[in-house]
Amino acid sequence: MTPAPVKDLISFEHFEKLDIRAGTITAVEEVKDSDKLMKLTVDFGDHTRTILAGIKKERENSCEIEGRQALFVVNLPERKMAGEISQGMLFDIGYADKLKPCLAVPELAVPNGSRAG
Repeated sequence: MTPAPVKDLISFEHFEKLDIRAGTITAVEEVKDSDKLMKLTVDFGDHTRTILAGIKKERENSCEIEGRQALFVVNLPERKMAGEISQGMLFDIGYADKLKPCLAVPELAVPNGSRAG
């Protein structure tokens, strides 16, 4: 793989606007009428969210990530996709580079809702 060029520089103030948190995926369900989206229920400690992720074709069994902790962007506007509302974005590694994607996960278990950055 040849790494993609580094994107344009952003200010630290722009970076600080991202709210990236650890959460545990408590449920994984298919999204009706979608060939790529899966509906994740994610525990962030003080609340849960529904996050849609285009992972259906990335794994033989998308439910294998149930119970796993991962990183999510939680301060994006809600977005309706395939008739469902997504309340954030799953961080994964590899998709943009056409590699088999994998979850971006904390090295150690951390409390749900812990912030990255």
